[in-house]
Amino acid sequence: MDNIFFLMIIALAVLAVADLIVGVSNDAVNFLNSAIGSKVISFQKIMIIASLGVFVGAVFSSGMMEVARKGIFMPSEFYFDEIMFIFMAVMIGDILLLDFFNTLGMPTSTTVSIVFNLLGAAVVMALIKIGMSDTETYADLTRYINTEKAKQIVSGILLSVVISFTVGMAVQWISRLVFTFQYEKKVKNFGFVFAGICLTAIGYFIFFKGLKGTPFYGDIKQFLADYSILLIGLMLAFWTTLMFLIDKIFKINILIIVIGVGTFGLALAFAGNDLVNFIGVPMAAYHSYEAWSASGLPASEFSMGILSKKVPTESGLLILAGAIMVVTLAFSKKARTVADTSIDLSRQRDGLERFQPNILSKMIVRGSTKLVNTFSTILPSAFQAKISNSFQTPAIEISEAKAKELPAFDMIRASINLAVAGILISIATSMKLPLSTTYVTFMVAMGTSLADRAWGRESAVYRVAGVVNVIGGWFFTAFSAFTFAGVLTYIIYMGRGSAIAILLLLAAILVVRNYLSHLKKSNAQSDHTSLKKSASQTVQGIIEESADNVAKSMYRSSKIFNGVIKGLENQDSNALKKMRKSVSKFEDEVETLRNHLFYFIKNLDDTSVRGSNFYIMVLANLTDVVQSLEFIAKKSYKHIDNNHSSLSKGQIKDLKEIQTELSSIVSGIEQAFLNKDFGDLGKYLEQETPILNIISEKIDIQIVRTRKDEVSPKNTTLYFNLLLETKDLVKSIMKLVDEYHNSSSNK
Repeated sequence: MDNIFFLMIIALAVLAVADLIVGVSNDAVNFLNSAIGSKVISFQKIMIIASLGVFVGAVFSSGMMEVARKGIFMPSEFYFDEIMFIFMAVMIGDILLLDFFNTLGMPTSTTVSIVFNLLGAAVVMALIKIGMSDTETYADLTRYINTEKAKQIVSGILLSVVISFTVGMAVQWISRLVFTFQYEKKVKNFGFVFAGICLTAIGYFIFFKGLKGTPFYGDIKQFLADYSILLIGLMLAFWTTLMFLIDKIFKINILIIVIGVGTFGLALAFAGNDLVNFIGVPMAAYHSYEAWSASGLPASEFSMGILSKKVPTESGLLILAGAIMVVTLAFSKKARTVADTSIDLSRQRDGLERFQPNILSKMIVRGSTKLVNTFSTILPSAFQAKISNSFQTPAIEISEAKAKELPAFDMIRASINLAVAGILISIATSMKLPLSTTYVTFMVAMGTSLADRAWGRESAVYRVAGVVNVIGGWFFTAFSAFTFAGVLTYIIYMGRGSAIAILLLLAAILVVRNYLSHLKKSNAQSDHTSLKKSASQTVQGIIEESADNVAKSMYRSSKIFNGVIKGLENQDSNALKKMRKSVSKFEDEVETLRNHLFYFIKNLDDTSVRGSNFYIMVLANLTDVVQSLEFIAKKSYKHIDNNHSSLSKGQIKDLKEIQTELSSIVSGIEQAFLNKDFGDLGKYLEQETPILNIISEKIDIQIVRTRKDEVSPKNTTLYFNLLLETKDLVKSIMKLVDEYHNSSSNK
């Protein structure tokens, strides 16, 4: 039995490495989004700066490890074997939960995850002990759980959400009022003062965070406390003077320095605060194993009061953890996916939105609009004019492709994001209070976005929906972490070694599956059959670029229609469900092209404006094609999924006859568009009437069937729906072909 605990230590070490990887992939958004979003520093340099910050922060993070040891539960109330079961359940649950969120591209909190994993596992283990005791009741649960510290941690995490959003919004609003969006001239005049303040805030906490991990900190702690105001004043004078010299002598944009130093500081604060989330539990398990091994007592009799004592974390392990985090930061694609979510929600300009509006987001936007209108009636008109001028963004008329290359937000906002988030995180770290770095950085970014009026009438309902979804995910993290870790603890307690082996295998399978799923999703974004936005400025260019989209649309239409018929023939609901997803993806891409119309029309040459009408008609016909396919796939899936009787052999035979004719026509149209041979389109237009006649004949045949033989109303309804919608599909395809045929004839 003793060997099992040694194997558990090895397993926990492996899990610690895995947790570092999935944790950094999630939390990279915390310190990357401002630098990436502002685009003032190359991605390679951002990664170098962030890596240095992560490594330094990891090396000086030993003080935070106490949270995993005694921050959530009373270790003296548990025996060694029980503690090990808790730690194993926590690590397995934490990895699976974080990897799930990474795959979705949703930023969640590693702090909340580990805290509630620990809480759930400890509560279940305590309940098991209480249930086995003849003298204890459920009221004794408070003996096992460090309720005071747990409440402090949870309240600190929740409070940080409100404080971060409010402080970020207030500081950004004041900064924008001073600098406006045309800030270049003002930055030249007195930007060094702004930079000095930001760097003092960031530098102060970098300095003191670094000192707290050094051996001599105890000797100078009182001195730093007594002269903190003087030290802050000296730092402000130093940074302000340095920024003045750099600006005037070297002509370097000082905001770039603020963003660079801020990225380093935030990465350092992240590692110092969050490393406990990844390796705190395995380190506590290792120290527990050391103490138990030296005791000579059975695992079920050795009390873990040893964990209540402060034990320094080995420097070598901290360095190794920092190295793993740096390597993960450099190679993780999921880290960039999660960062993109935060950047998209805070970008200044409009564009493709990731989230769909929901009831709550609509209510919030309506309520906020009414509140703003109410305040507008109270404020003096002169003050309102001053505010409006400060928040007036410059109008830039460029193509959507070039608009995508622009920064998501400017350097003023990036500097505020970094400075405010760095201060809040470092204050909590200095108090040894683990707060969620994800919550802080995300809510600061959302607060500055709101203050900057990035959530305008065009985008507010989508952005708010995104924030609601992310925050909802945070609550889901807490609930699922608590529940999942508790269930795992019970399973491990009952199954011991066998249960641990099975759970580790399942965890490995799920992580690999999520990785492959994310890889597949990434590859799908570069799918050669995906529709592309037109970037041409001439009529001829529009025709040729759109032809590629039509060819891809014909290929996908044929594939979907054939898949539906095959699914109906085999009564395969999974195949039909897959076709519905294919149609949904197709529909989203066409909708994206329609949303692109504004940029498309803006980008056209004056001599090519007539091409916009052609392009609009192409999109209208593509929309009709997709709608017909969506109706056909939806009705077919619903019929089979509800276990209605299958179509008759005669009906399937008729549908396959139509499928053969339609596939032949669509395949020929696809080749014509691929070859840009629009002169051949006329012969396909001539085939419209024959195939429509075939469909009409099948309708007549079904009418006869219905009167004589058909006994299923559901079958009849489905079959008529398919035939009638296929007619509309053919007409939409032919309208599309006719548009190109006429355009090529008029050249």
